[in-house]
Amino acid sequence: MNADPPIPPIPLPAALTGRSAFLDGLGPVLGRRPSVVVITGEAGVGKSRLVRELLTRTRSSGTPTLAARCREPDASLPYAPLPDAAFPYAPLPYAPLIEALSRCRPRPEDLPPVTGALHGLLPELADLLPPAPPPADDPLAGQHRVLRALCALTASLGRVVLAVEDLQWADGSTAAFLHAIVADPPPELGLVLTARSSTLPHTGTEGGDGLPFPLRPPAHVVVAERHLAPLSVAETGAMAAGLLGARAVPEEFAGRLHRWTGGLPYVVEEVLREWSDTTACPAGTAGQPEPPLPASVRRAVVERLRHLPSDARRVVAAAAVLGDPAPVHLLGAVAGLAEQETRRALAAALEEGVVRAGDGTYAFPYELARRAAYEAVAEPERPVLHLRAARALTRCTGPLPLVRVAEHYRCAGLRTQAVRYLEAAADRAARGGDAGTATDRYLDALRGGPSAVVRDRVALKLARVALNARTGPQVPAALREVLDRSSLGPGPSGEIRLLLGLLLRNQSGSGLEALEEIARAVPDLLAVSTGQAARALAIIAIPSLKGWPVGEHRRLLAEAERLLPQVDEEDLRSAVLANRATALALMGDPSAWDAVADLPEAITVEAAARVHANLAGAATALGHPERARAFQDRAWQAVRTNHAPYLEAFVETTDMLAAFTSGRWAGLLERAERAEEQYQDVPDFHAEALLVCGLLRLHTKGQTDVARRLLDRAVGTTALDTGIVLTSAAAAVVRVHLAADRPAQAVQAVEGVLHHVRRTGAWVWASALASPAVQALIRDGRDGEAHRLVAELADGIARRDAPAARAALLTCRALLTATDDPQTGTDGSDALHTAAADAWAALERPYEAAYVREAWGLRLLAAGAAGGRTVLHEAIAAYQDIDAVWDVLRCQRGLREHGQVTVRRPGALGYGDHLSPRERAVARLASLGLSNREIARELVLSHRTVEHHVARALRKLGVSSRTEIGSQLGP
Repeated sequence: MNADPPIPPIPLPAALTGRSAFLDGLGPVLGRRPSVVVITGEAGVGKSRLVRELLTRTRSSGTPTLAARCREPDASLPYAPLPDAAFPYAPLPYAPLIEALSRCRPRPEDLPPVTGALHGLLPELADLLPPAPPPADDPLAGQHRVLRALCALTASLGRVVLAVEDLQWADGSTAAFLHAIVADPPPELGLVLTARSSTLPHTGTEGGDGLPFPLRPPAHVVVAERHLAPLSVAETGAMAAGLLGARAVPEEFAGRLHRWTGGLPYVVEEVLREWSDTTACPAGTAGQPEPPLPASVRRAVVERLRHLPSDARRVVAAAAVLGDPAPVHLLGAVAGLAEQETRRALAAALEEGVVRAGDGTYAFPYELARRAAYEAVAEPERPVLHLRAARALTRCTGPLPLVRVAEHYRCAGLRTQAVRYLEAAADRAARGGDAGTATDRYLDALRGGPSAVVRDRVALKLARVALNARTGPQVPAALREVLDRSSLGPGPSGEIRLLLGLLLRNQSGSGLEALEEIARAVPDLLAVSTGQAARALAIIAIPSLKGWPVGEHRRLLAEAERLLPQVDEEDLRSAVLANRATALALMGDPSAWDAVADLPEAITVEAAARVHANLAGAATALGHPERARAFQDRAWQAVRTNHAPYLEAFVETTDMLAAFTSGRWAGLLERAERAEEQYQDVPDFHAEALLVCGLLRLHTKGQTDVARRLLDRAVGTTALDTGIVLTSAAAAVVRVHLAADRPAQAVQAVEGVLHHVRRTGAWVWASALASPAVQALIRDGRDGEAHRLVAELADGIARRDAPAARAALLTCRALLTATDDPQTGTDGSDALHTAAADAWAALERPYEAAYVREAWGLRLLAAGAAGGRTVLHEAIAAYQDIDAVWDVLRCQRGLREHGQVTVRRPGALGYGDHLSPRERAVARLASLGLSNREIARELVLSHRTVEHHVARALRKLGVSSRTEIGSQLGP
C-alpha cells in the first residue's frame, strides 16, 4: 500500500499539554492487532487533537490511517462518517475508501463479491468493485448486504488504523457497522473510537460511555478504554504560557484561567486568542476584568441549550443566575419547579453535559459556560430570577450568604435591600476581625447609593475598620465624598475626619496633609467628645522627620494631657495613653518608660499590636535593644491572634529593621524582598522594606548602583518617617561616595536630611547619619562645619534618653580628632574610638562598632602610629561576622593604600589548584555581577590584573562563565 498524502501542519504542542503520558500509553495498544481504543471526554477536552497526534505517530511507523467524524444523523446518508474517513481534508463522499482502493489498486476479482453491493453508495469505485449483485427483494436484506460489503471492504485494506470520532452522534447505520466490526474485527485492523462523555468509560451498557452500542469485543482483541480529563491548574498554566510565548505564567493567573475554562484546552485557546491584550493577561491580580466570552464558546453552549426540554432550560437558567453550586431544592425554587420536575430537568441537563453534579449540588463545568448560559436568559426574566434567588437564599439553613443575597437584590433592582445586606456582611467580617473584607463590603455598600442616613452610618463604620486593613486610595476618596456632602453632625464628622487623617498618615503617604486633616477634626470633636478630641491631639503629637517641629508636637501632647482627666471612656483613655507613650518614646523623653508603665492592661488586641510595634520601633531607633525585643514580642503575640493585614505588615517591617540594626542579616534580604513586593500599597512599610533591601544589597553584595536605586525609592516613598528611612538611606549613600573618594557629593547627599533634622529638632534620630556626615565634611575640608554639626548634635540630645545618639556623638568626636594637630599624638583619639566602639557594642550594633574600628585603624595608619593594622583587621573580622562583604573589601583596600600588604617569602609553596586570597576576592566580586573595571576600582588593581585573576579563578573552579562562580566558590 502506498503512503498517505501529506497532511497540512496543525499547531499541536500547546493543545497537547499534559497529554504525553496518555499518548505514550496508547501507542503499544495500536501496535497489536486486532485492537480497539475508546477515548471519552467532554466537548473541548482535546479528543480530536489527541487522535490527530495518535494517527500522526502511527503513520510515521508506516501504517496507513483513516479518519472519520460523525455528525448529526442524516437518514439520506447512511454510514455518514465514512466519506470523511480516509481523506479527512476532502469533502468528497466516501473519499476514504476511494483513496484506499486507488492506492492498493486491487483487481475486482480479489475483492469479495459482496463488495459489489457498494456500487450505489460509492459510484467512484465502480471500476474497482466486483459486479453489483441483483437488487434484494427485501429492503432489510439489502441493508444487511451493504453492511457485509463495508465490513469486507474494511477487512481488505489489511494493516490499517481506522479512527471514528464523536460516536454520540452516530446514525443507526454507522453504529451497526462499527458494532459489527468490534464484534468480529479484521485481524489487521486497529480501531480508534471517540465519544463525548463526562464520566469514565465502561463496557456493557449502551450509551453509558457515549457509545451507541455495548463494547463487547472477542477475548483475543486488545482493548484500551481511556477517559480524557480536563487539564489541571498547573497544566492550564503551562498551556497558556505556550500560547502566549512565555516561559511561565503566575500561579494566580493559571488558577483564574482554570476557573474560567474548566481546564478544557479548546476553551483555553479560544479565550487567549480573543483577549484584546494577551500581554497583560497573566500579569495582574484578582481585580482584573473577566476575559471576553468567545463567540465559539457561546455558540457551543447555546447549541446544547436548544436540545434541552423547557424545564431543563429553566433549571439551567436558575443555575446561571445562582452562579455557585446549588442543591436541587434551591434550583427548583429559583426555576419555579417542583422537586421531581427539577430532578428530571437536571437529568436532561446532565445528559447533555450542560451541568455537572458533585456532592449533592449542580453547577456549570466552567465559569464561561455559566456566563454563556446567563446571557441566553432573556433580559426581562433576569431580575425575576435574581429576586427568587435572593429570597430562596434567605430561607436556607446555615450561615446566611449575605454578599450573595446582596448581589441578587442588586441585580433585581432593589438597591435598598442590597445595601442592607452588604452592610450586614461587613459588620460580620468586622466582628470576626477580618478588616480587609469588612472594608471592601462597606465600600460596596457606599457605592450602592444608600440613603443619607445609611450612607453616614456606613461611612463611619468604614473609617473605623479601614485602619486595620491595607487599603488603597478608594477609602480616603469615599470618606471625603461623604464629608463633602455636609450631612453629618459634628460628632460623626469629627470622627470620620480624624480616622481619615489616620488613614492618610499610616497608609496613603500623605504626611503633612494627614496631620492637618486630624487637626481640623479637633474642633468638631471637642463639641461632642473630650475623649475623641484628646485622642486626635495625641495622634498628631507623634513626631516625624517630615512633620512639624518637635516643639509643636510637644505642645499638642501637652494639650492632650490636659484633657485626659476629663476622659471617662476607657477605650479612648487607653488610646490617648498609648499615643502619649509612643510620642514620648520617639522624642527620647526620659519619662516615656513611665508612660509605658501607665498603659492599661485591658486594651484591645489591635491597640496592643499597634502601640507595642510603635514602641519597638522607637526603642530600636533610640538604642534600647532589650526593650525593643520585649515590645516586639508583645506586638507579635497580639497580631497573631487577630487577622489585621495592616498590623501584620507593621510588625513585620519593624522586626526587619531591628534585625538589620542588630546585625542579624542571614536570610534577611529574601525576607525584605518579599515584604517589598507585598507591602507596596502602604507607603511607610514599603519604604522600610526598600530601605532594608537597599542596605543589604550594598553591604552584603557590593551592588552600589542597585542599592542606590532602592534607597532612592525608599526616600521617595516614605510618608512620615520616624527617624529610620531618611537618615539610614542618606548615611549609606554618603558611605558609597566616600568609598569612591567623592567627598563633595557625599556632603551634598546628606544636606537634605540634615535640613529635616534641623527643622524638626529631632536630633535623637540622627544616630545613623551623624558620623558619616561628619566624616564627609572632614574629607571635603569643611572642618568648621563638622565641629558645628557635632555641637548641634550634642545640644539636641541633651537631657534625652537616646543611647544610640550618644554613641553617635562619641563616634563624631572621635572622628573630629582627624582634624587635630598630628603632633598631639593619638592617645585622646584612641580613648574616644575605644569608648565609641564599646558603646555601639553595648547597644548590639555590630556594624557601627566595626565602622568605628575601621575609622580608628585608618586614623592610626595615616598617623604612622602602631596598632593601625591590628585595629583594621579587627574591623574586617567584625564585618565578616555579619557578611558585610563590601565593607571588608573597603578595609582591605585601605590596608593596601597604606602599604600594609603581606609579601610571601621566596620559596614558599604556591596555592596550586586552590584560589589565592586575591583570586578569591576577585572571584567573589565577579560572582556578584561586578565588571572587571568595577572590581579593579573596588580592589585598587589594574584592569589587566583583574582579567588574569578572573581567568585563573574560572580555571581552578572548573567553570566556564562568571555566572557559575558563585555555586563553586563556597563560603
